[in-house]
Amino acid sequence: MPAPKQTKRFAFAVSGIVQGVGFRPFVYQLAAKHGLNGWVRNTSAGVEIEAEGIEQALDSFSKELISLSPPQSVIKTFKQTEIPMTGKEGFTIKPSQSLSGRFQLVSPDIATCTQCQNDILDPRNRRYRYPFTNCTNCGPRFTIIEDIPYDRPLTTMKDFEMCPACQAEYDNPLDRRFHAQPNACPVCGPRLWLADKTRKELESADTIAEAAKLLKDGRILAIRGLGGFLLAADATNPPAVNTLRRRKHRPSKPFAVMLPDIAEARKHCFISAEEEKLLISPAAPIVLCKWNGESPVCPETAPKQNYLGIMLAYTPIHHLLLKETGKPLIMTSGNLSEEPIAKDNDEALKRLGNIADYFLLHNRPIYSRYDDSVVMYEAGAKRVIRRGRGYAPYPVQTSFTDKEILAFGPQEKNTFCLLKDGYAFVSQHIGDMQNPETLDSFEETLSVYLKLFRLTPQIMASDLHPGYITTALAEARSASLDIPLVKVQHHHAHIASCLAENNCDNEVIGVALDGTGYGLDGHIWGGEFFCGGIKQGLSRQAHLEYLPLPGGEAAIKKPYRTAVSYVYTLLGEEGLNFFKDIEPEELDIIKTQLDRKLNSPLTSSAGRLFDAVAALCGICQVANYDSQPAIELETEAGDTEFAQCYPFELDLDKGIYLIRLKGIIQGVLSDLSSGKTAAYISVKFHNTVSQIVLDTCLRLSAQSGLTKVALSGGVFQNRRLFRQVIKKLEAEGFEVITHKEIPSNDGCISLGQAVIAASQGGI
Repeated sequence: MPAPKQTKRFAFAVSGIVQGVGFRPFVYQLAAKHGLNGWVRNTSAGVEIEAEGIEQALDSFSKELISLSPPQSVIKTFKQTEIPMTGKEGFTIKPSQSLSGRFQLVSPDIATCTQCQNDILDPRNRRYRYPFTNCTNCGPRFTIIEDIPYDRPLTTMKDFEMCPACQAEYDNPLDRRFHAQPNACPVCGPRLWLADKTRKELESADTIAEAAKLLKDGRILAIRGLGGFLLAADATNPPAVNTLRRRKHRPSKPFAVMLPDIAEARKHCFISAEEEKLLISPAAPIVLCKWNGESPVCPETAPKQNYLGIMLAYTPIHHLLLKETGKPLIMTSGNLSEEPIAKDNDEALKRLGNIADYFLLHNRPIYSRYDDSVVMYEAGAKRVIRRGRGYAPYPVQTSFTDKEILAFGPQEKNTFCLLKDGYAFVSQHIGDMQNPETLDSFEETLSVYLKLFRLTPQIMASDLHPGYITTALAEARSASLDIPLVKVQHHHAHIASCLAENNCDNEVIGVALDGTGYGLDGHIWGGEFFCGGIKQGLSRQAHLEYLPLPGGEAAIKKPYRTAVSYVYTLLGEEGLNFFKDIEPEELDIIKTQLDRKLNSPLTSSAGRLFDAVAALCGICQVANYDSQPAIELETEAGDTEFAQCYPFELDLDKGIYLIRLKGIIQGVLSDLSSGKTAAYISVKFHNTVSQIVLDTCLRLSAQSGLTKVALSGGVFQNRRLFRQVIKKLEAEGFEVITHKEIPSNDGCISLGQAVIAASQGGI
């Protein structure tokens, strides 16, 4: 007789993104497949499972829990323990359990899956044209979660009681809506309606069809989506686009365009295989793709750009609207420039009433404000530019597990960061902290993160800048809670964030190129080279030479002022003869400011060097949005390639290398005088900056022995420069580490602040 098969019982504890992704239904079905008894439940620490059955079946079950887990799940820890058998038959989904002080990862929102798209386009389906269709594989997650564990009563869907048909789906283990917490239909779920700016609801037999008609007529719509409002306009209609620009106070910053599918996207852009993967991914971000020149999208959508930000429809509302209009639609954040995205109906009607003609509203509450993410594919990897929908609040894993830390982030492109149990939770993009609305959004979002991730700060971190609102917030909160505050230099945070993202504990050469950061000496840094690491500390070893910014912020908004300063300071009064287009009176004012050192802070900023060259070339004299001169200077270069550089010098001064810029400015003026095009100068200038990075790293490597280079800062979002720097460094044997999931711009600062505070109490 064969030996009896041995029966056992195991407990499994699984953590990661295992709630809101169909994990419990998956476990239930897997247990049924293997003939196991037991149960599964959500907890505030993840998912707990007990399974009892034949040993071989349990072994297969254990392996398949990992190998066959739902596509949107991410398993971080998996523990299996043998426990006493109970002999109870059947497998159930038990009620969720809240565990004091425990937390678990939260799923980002997920783009509408293909099956749900089919549902809303099928006239025979009960969800035909229903704009809130979702299932366990897609739909809202982070934006509706009020607390964990992830169950309907702890989401903003709690007030929508499921009808019998939806409840039957929810209870059916074979249905893809089995335990789908936001499950809804036209009978029991949220509703959509169209209103004018006076709040009057428009009577219509088909709300989507009426909204589409308005868009085709050139109207601007404010559309309530997953994480807030988007402003929509026909991207092929120049008057509509220009009206949106005027009302939104956004004269030239590029808009993103939404398209229904990848086939339609190819009519507008050249799309690589890697870019296609990003576009069709569950995150469905805005992807910067090369404009193909045949697109009907009007140039006013993205003036002076070679790349167009495109995204595919990611909610049922978008799919229905795009199908109905048959047009590419501008979809831009529902806000005035520099304000946070509006999320509530009353808020939108108040704040967007002077922008939108009509409002497409719904009554599913949004708990967390959430901008669209922006990414590009460059140098072999995805590069996040703005982190929001689809990516946040997914954490970076670090080696820091001792303390719970809150880092307040920078003044512009603000994010904050919570550090707990080795996880760094970098928030979604908050924005620029100069207005009350953004400050309110910061506090609102911070309270959500503190609650979801059960964090009680033991240390706080902020920027060094004494005038930053984030610094003041950190000072006030640390004082009120009587806990330490660590102030971290801006560019130290840049390099530390790159190291943390890449889990690098080694010493490196750190290159931080950006626009503005308060330096240890009180000057404005931005062209910096360091040696060191997170735990070892970072030491400034080289930088661009200091030059004055006449008017400070005024010079950033008017790059020609920076150009005048750089020419006059480096070449003397004779160089001012170049500026024929500036009124003599203004030129005299700038010169007097420089001579008397009136409101002319010194800067080593790489961003300002790009500004100066763009202004000298006549490409951008006045900046209407952040980095406009540099972006348009890069665009001017096109696809031209050659190797020539402008001359520059590395001078050793008191143990630090100063990168002298006179040869660059002199060379640019000489090329302009001899009739060279702006495109030629742009290529040569980019070559020069990449050569500066290489030569400086070679010097620092020779004296330190370091061969690993970390790149950070917004200047490295310049594709041409980024590619060149990596290529040149790797050709000389350097190992280069870069940002991928966290932006290289100031969106990474909070992460750097947090890990520095965790490692050594500041640098």
